[in-house]
Amino acid sequence: MTNPRHARDTERGRYYSDPAGGPDLISVTNVLGTAVNKSFALVPWGAGLVADHVIADPIGTARRARTEKTALRRELVAVPSNTSERAANLGTRVHARAVHLVLGTPHPTDPEVEPYAQQLARFFRLWQVDFDRDIEATETTVLHRQYGYAGTGDLWLWLPTGAQRRRQLWLIDYKTSVKKPVTTVYPEQPMQLAALRHAPVALLADDTDIEAPRVHRTALLNLRPRGHRLIEVPSGRPVFRAFLGAVRTARYLHGAPKPSEYPSILPPWAPGSDRKAA
Repeated sequence: MTNPRHARDTERGRYYSDPAGGPDLISVTNVLGTAVNKSFALVPWGAGLVADHVIADPIGTARRARTEKTALRRELVAVPSNTSERAANLGTRVHARAVHLVLGTPHPTDPEVEPYAQQLARFFRLWQVDFDRDIEATETTVLHRQYGYAGTGDLWLWLPTGAQRRRQLWLIDYKTSVKKPVTTVYPEQPMQLAALRHAPVALLADDTDIEAPRVHRTALLNLRPRGHRLIEVPSGRPVFRAFLGAVRTARYLHGAPKPSEYPSILPPWAPGSDRKAA
């Protein structure tokens, strides 16, 4: 995840400020993180991480289970969240490196990121991408004020993929992972790209509104240390309608009362009731 200029983290997740002065706009990733159930994948993933942690030092873990139960439990519980934070941090750095690569600007040395940058550079070479000719936009924030959301796309790129190799504009989202297969696609990822594709407004660097580029096709670019894969995903109207349903769900959940705010209903004769039995 990147850190766009108008995005900020709140207790309800990430929101965007509208430079035109309108209401705050919920971020696309916030919508999907709030309204899409990912437990079917996250629970086995987290359990696997804890299992790997124990297997890496079974004798030490067994000893600590007898002498440091509380500390060991805290450590094991924290394994999935710590791993997730490291992965998110790596993803942010890879995205930043991608921008430097596309713009040809200086970048800090980061050995952990460099294998991903090499795969991205290899992707550009294989497709014979001319940065000046073929790249329409990179790291650009788009808005849909009517539906109250915003997001930042990674790359709008012209590729010769139409009939007779006619150029088409692709909206591409980078996805990084150390261990996931290069073919990995999650169900909510097409919704993310549909949201970005159908947003009608893009922001220039000076916050001027322009019409967002008209996208023909959308894809994930899975970057791994030793490989990459461009995978087309659907982002048409049916997928967009599903995303809008998630927007409504997320907004409801963000505005719902806290558990402590729901009133308890007591019978009139119960102790503490503010009503007296007739």
